[in-house]
Amino acid sequence: MILALDIGNTNIVIGCIDEQHTLFVERLRTDPLKTELEYALDLKNVLELYGVTREDLNGGIISSVVPPLSTTVKLALEKVLGRHVLSVGPGVRTGLNIKMDNPASVGADLIAAAVAAVRDYPTPLIIIDMGTATTMTVVDNVGSYIGGVIIPGLQVSLDSLVSRTAQLTRIGLDNPKQVIGKNTIDCMKSGAIYGNAAMIDGMIDRMEEELGQSATVVATGGLARFVIPHCRRAITLDDGLLLRGLWIIYQKNL
Repeated sequence: MILALDIGNTNIVIGCIDEQHTLFVERLRTDPLKTELEYALDLKNVLELYGVTREDLNGGIISSVVPPLSTTVKLALEKVLGRHVLSVGPGVRTGLNIKMDNPASVGADLIAAAVAAVRDYPTPLIIIDMGTATTMTVVDNVGSYIGGVIIPGLQVSLDSLVSRTAQLTRIGLDNPKQVIGKNTIDCMKSGAIYGNAAMIDGMIDRMEEELGQSATVVATGGLARFVIPHCRRAITLDDGLLLRGLWIIYQKNL
């Protein structure tokens, strides 16, 4: 079993995973002010919560889209595990053919999710990751990563809306009662949830037009569970996708 971490702009996703299953998936708030020791204590507390000891773990792997934090968290994980930790980046074997203008610029999280999706789902694929940003990655019918889109995330859009308007307040992400809202709060909820769902449906249509065929669609990320159930397209919700990808990459680099 290994400990896999994905450092995102809002949260750090942590999971204990082996070839058979994922023991747990948890999230810590990404905090650039925390020290190596503070992150080490956070990780140790999560492991203790699930009764996992250092002896239970054979290694660790990190993916990160927050370069200033990458080294800090990597050193913290190595302190907890007492061994070297693998970081997803240039020189690490992924088995994924990346057909981008600059393959090195592709986020480690997108690579990890695509690696798992190619193994576990039929191609071609559209992989949706709903976090700070909403990303949609496309893998063609031979398993090559060919591109995607980056869209302002659901929470980022809401925060921007509230911060720039005098009369709109912060809202929760619980289900809207209906599409046509009857008050300000319900109007905002409908716009956020159904608006994002319709955007995702529409982007899938346009991507499939460019591909010239239907695609398997998989969604992951902390905000996906709020939006994907309202999409009209068939989309598989897979919260463990990225961590499984990190497991696969770890095994390829033993």
